[in-house]
Amino acid sequence: MNSMAVEILMPELGESVHEGTVSRWLKKEGDFVKEDEPVVEIMTDKVNTELPSPATGILSKILIKEGDLVEVFHAMGIIEEQAGASKPVAQTPPPDEAKPAVIAPALAPSPDEEPVPVENGDKRWFTPVVRAIAKEQGLSEAQLSSIKGSGDGGRVTKKDVEAYLAAPKTAPAPAPKPAAPAPKPAAPAVAGPDQTLTPLVGMRKMIADAMVRSSQVPTVSTVTQVDVTNMVKFRERNKETFQETYGVKLTYTPFFIKALAETLVEFPIANSSLTPDNQILSTKGVHVGVAVALGAKGDEGLIVPVIRNCHTKTLIEIAKDLEAIAKAARANALKPADVQGGTFTLTNPGTYGALFGTPMINAPQAGILGTYSIQKTPVIIDDMIAIRSIMHLVLTYDHRIIDGLVAGKFLAAIRDRLQSFDFFK
Repeated sequence: MNSMAVEILMPELGESVHEGTVSRWLKKEGDFVKEDEPVVEIMTDKVNTELPSPATGILSKILIKEGDLVEVFHAMGIIEEQAGASKPVAQTPPPDEAKPAVIAPALAPSPDEEPVPVENGDKRWFTPVVRAIAKEQGLSEAQLSSIKGSGDGGRVTKKDVEAYLAAPKTAPAPAPKPAAPAPKPAAPAVAGPDQTLTPLVGMRKMIADAMVRSSQVPTVSTVTQVDVTNMVKFRERNKETFQETYGVKLTYTPFFIKALAETLVEFPIANSSLTPDNQILSTKGVHVGVAVALGAKGDEGLIVPVIRNCHTKTLIEIAKDLEAIAKAARANALKPADVQGGTFTLTNPGTYGALFGTPMINAPQAGILGTYSIQKTPVIIDDMIAIRSIMHLVLTYDHRIIDGLVAGKFLAAIRDRLQSFDFFK
């Protein structure tokens, strides 16, 4: 056999990510591609990333077109692998799993990462093909282990799993319910003479889906006003020497992240999340997601990369990390790990002059802090009128696990840190 068909599979790119969008093919049908060479660009609601080719050969067929959705572990394209062009495989897969060979990109399981299934005490081992089908069909570990294998040594094969799924179950089927009338399909939208229609695809579709999920969480927003005069004066005095000394710009956002991180340590419930089975998941580390607008005008979507362990970092370290993740986001160079594991989110609409808003949480996180534009404002201090630098902080939080009193104290603690400016000293 001179060549072998190798599937380019959609890998699992993050927590709760079940599908992605093929945003761009980097090779055309008929192009030669080397193993590990970027071949396709994938977009999810968490990250954009280029996937490497799983083999060396010819990209013979593109199965998923640009702009179309693809589910995790499904094939996006076929590479005709030339004999001897790629690394030899230690074990030959059985005939029922060999056409075509399932070799996923580096981010998905590959056949040589798991042994051939054997009995080892109470533990059974399964091939990635079997694991992928089980995950897709929602089979539990117990259900998978109950399948009798027909392969060598009792190994469970792809056909065994398919036969198990096709077999009638012993539990009696529930009585059929009266069929509900099928919903009428929505009439296709029609553009007027001065209108255009644009499909909701790619990152815009991912953002829309994430917003719908977050909208299911019962949230409340609370607001406070902050006098940041001392912070503004400090930045004005030090911004030029800061960049000369440390090589990064001194913006206001690192101050907000620093104050937020210290307050999250003080109020750990705000650094938690509610799991689907109604358990509160607490995290000791403070990993702050920072909303970054994409595109030259900030109109190409939004992504939330994560700065990890903010509670242990200095203002300088946070400023450097912030600049690095912002550059990576705008250069489409973020890795899946860069947008995973956030415990709280900060968004700073004040950078484009917004005075006030109510940000939406990034579910399942318990809260998001919005920081808004700093304005010189006349205020009364000791019965005297003074001009001070004033801004609004807005906290939106999951009211299922955070009470209003706790949220008020949490926001007041952030305000006090920013007003006193003691956290930087």
